[in-house]
Amino acid sequence: MPRNEMPSGALVLLILRVLRSGALHGYAIAQRIHSLSSDVLRVEEGALYPALQRILLKGWVTSEWGISETNRKVRFYRLTPAGRKQLEAELSDYHRVHQAIQSVLHTA
Repeated sequence: MPRNEMPSGALVLLILRVLRSGALHGYAIAQRIHSLSSDVLRVEEGALYPALQRILLKGWVTSEWGISETNRKVRFYRLTPAGRKQLEAELSDYHRVHQAIQSVLHTA
């Protein structure tokens, strides 16, 4: 995996987690993930917007048009109750897999 590339399956989890604190537009989501990861993770538009569309269709987020801080018309995404439930499921799965990997790394 190239440096700074998003691990497979992690993008949806990170989007849902970032939206837990409030509505954001796409570029702000990518920037928030980048800054919270200490500039390690980069979310490319070619991955972000298809992922947002998928979770929008699943009902995990809603969207509405608004004006960004740079006075541009943008789509803001907000977590739904179903999205909060999915986030908890995704976090549980992540912690289970992370613990399994740690067990192998520490005992192999």
